[in-house]
Amino acid sequence: MAIKNLEDFNLLHSYPEVVFNNDYIIATFQVFTATKDIMLFAKALADEQSTGTWIATVGETREITENFGAHLVGVYEIPDANFPDPGGRYVIVQVAFPMKNVGESYAMLMSTVLGNVASAGKVKLIDLMFPKAYLEKYQGPKFGIQGLRDLLGVYDRPLLNAMIKPNVGWTPEEGAKLFYEAACGGCDVIKDDELLIADGDHCPLEKRVKLFMEAEKKAYEETGEHTLYTVNITDRPDKIRDNAMRALDCGANALMINYYTAGLDVARSIAEDPEINVPILAHIDFFGAFVSSEYHGLSAALLAGKLSRMCGADLEIFGTPYGKFPVGRGVYLRTTHYFTQPLYHIKPTMVAMSGGTTQLVVEKIMKDLGKDIILAAGGAVHGHPQGSRAGAKSMRDAIDAAMKGIPLMEAVKTSPELRAMAEHLGYDAASNFDLMK
Repeated sequence: MAIKNLEDFNLLHSYPEVVFNNDYIIATFQVFTATKDIMLFAKALADEQSTGTWIATVGETREITENFGAHLVGVYEIPDANFPDPGGRYVIVQVAFPMKNVGESYAMLMSTVLGNVASAGKVKLIDLMFPKAYLEKYQGPKFGIQGLRDLLGVYDRPLLNAMIKPNVGWTPEEGAKLFYEAACGGCDVIKDDELLIADGDHCPLEKRVKLFMEAEKKAYEETGEHTLYTVNITDRPDKIRDNAMRALDCGANALMINYYTAGLDVARSIAEDPEINVPILAHIDFFGAFVSSEYHGLSAALLAGKLSRMCGADLEIFGTPYGKFPVGRGVYLRTTHYFTQPLYHIKPTMVAMSGGTTQLVVEKIMKDLGKDIILAAGGAVHGHPQGSRAGAKSMRDAIDAAMKGIPLMEAVKTSPELRAMAEHLGYDAASNFDLMK
């Protein structure tokens, strides 16, 4: 809409607090640009994602713009200078979208707020502010942190997760043996690897679930501790619910979905299904394709910590600065806090710190994040020189030591399993425990 007077200008611009109280979703973008007229660029961004286009059209009436147009609510150049660097600078642009433009799906939310402008240069969506009325459309996690603890009866320490390793290639019988050993060693959650086909010929879903749940029962009878098995049900959208129901019929007590390849709407449909009453683990694979660029995509905190949580993830895999897929410390802390910050009725998601987590970094992660986390270790459990049971026990011993404030170099003196793994990882447990390199 062309601006002809002050009234037109104020139709397209608002203070954020005003639109927020009128059920608008506020999108915050990071823009890197050398354009001289940043206000024109910001207005074009808002127009492109609502009622306008690159040229005025007959059908774009004042009434349509007033009811469905996006409002420009903030443009902040960094630094806030009278004469910005002509070579380029960062600008924070905030645009408010009418909630009624979005509907109730993640697909239309992303189409509306990022859509075409994702191809408009160096534009990255870094956050979304939702009015309470919009969040009420989302159920969020059925269990969350407290629900997971209630299921397992574990309240005083981080949970321990292991994924079956190797990633793929094992039969249901071979996997069940690994499951049993890891469960006996102290794993609270054991998951399929995200690369395992939900129902492949070599490792069919129903046989796998039955054998794994038999192993869970046997381990519980031995240890008195239950283990959740998050079976991968990721598949074509039309098959995922069927996979879930067949897994539940076979006794599954948890499910796993590769959230970012299956799609958040698909994952949400499973999490909100009234017939599915087990925890959902959101796997993070493909996540980096959306968040890793400095200039494009979405922020990690928004996508994992807020949107996946809204879409029902009870627990979600995420990386650390100490693993094989290093995450910047700022992103790591912001995102893990987004999983648990109060969000009206939406329960907090329990974050599972993964991607090369070992016994040697347990203490450091717990110092960063506290005890309401999951420590997810695959190689650190199944790669133990004495086997998967010893690997799980060594992780539990590392957790217990950190809970008691006992340095790892002291803890190895009373845990032969922990000492063996520390030495296996390349540290001389007797004389050289510089664990924080």
